[in-house]
Amino acid sequence: MKNASALELDHLVVAARTLEEGTRFVADTLGVEPSAGGAHAAMGTHNRLLGLWGGAYLEVIAIDPQVERDRAGGDAPASQARPRWFGLDDPAIRARLERGPYLAHWVARVPRPKDLGRWQAQYPARIASVIPMTRGDLTWRLTVPEDGAFPAWQGAGDGIVPTLIQWDTLAHPSDRLPATGLALKALKARHPRAEDVRNQLEWLGAAHLIELEAATDGMATLTAEIETPAGVRTLA
Repeated sequence: MKNASALELDHLVVAARTLEEGTRFVADTLGVEPSAGGAHAAMGTHNRLLGLWGGAYLEVIAIDPQVERDRAGGDAPASQARPRWFGLDDPAIRARLERGPYLAHWVARVPRPKDLGRWQAQYPARIASVIPMTRGDLTWRLTVPEDGAFPAWQGAGDGIVPTLIQWDTLAHPSDRLPATGLALKALKARHPRAEDVRNQLEWLGAAHLIELEAATDGMATLTAEIETPAGVRTLA
C-alpha cells in the first residue's frame, strides 16, 4: 500500500549558463532535445522541458539574459530583486556553469491532501519558505530559501535535498510534453554528510526516490540513469 505521506518525483533540474548550452547538453546525452518551456518573471530565469515516462519531466534552466541586463542596469522591478532559485546567483555555481551544464538538483511533488503551505508553517526549520509561481496558465507553489540556495538540513544539501512543489492547477507540464521514450531508471547521489541528508529525506518522505551513499572524497554529486531508445544514459 502506498504511503499517503510519501512524496513523488516531479522533475529533474539541469542548470546551464544559457538555455542553448543546456539544450545541447541534454540532446547530446539523451538523444532528445528539450523544447517548450517559458519564462519565470519573478525569478529572472527561463527554461526548456523534456518529458519523462510516468508523469515526470526534465527541466533545463538558465538565467534570462534580458533580466540579467535589467538587473545590471538597475532597471529590474523590485519583484526581481531577490536571489534566484537553485543557487543561480551563487558565485560558486556560476563558476561551475562556466565548465558546462550539469544535473544540479531535483524537485519532489507534495501530493494532496497534504497542503505544502500549512506543512511549511508547521515546520519552518525543516522546510524553506513557500512562494507562489506562475508560467502561462500553470500555477504552483515552491519552497525557496530566502538566499536562493539549495534546500539543506543542518547545513547539508548541495542539491541533494529536494525542493518541494505543489501544483495548484490540474494541468501538469508533463501532460503537455511529447512522448520521448525516456524514463528515469534511477536517481543517485553521493554526499560527504550522507547521514544528515538521509535524515531529511526520510523525514520528508522522499528517501524512496533517490539512492544515497557517502562520498569519501568530500564531493556531493547527483546522477540520473535514464532509459532511452538507445540504451541507458547517465546524466550528471
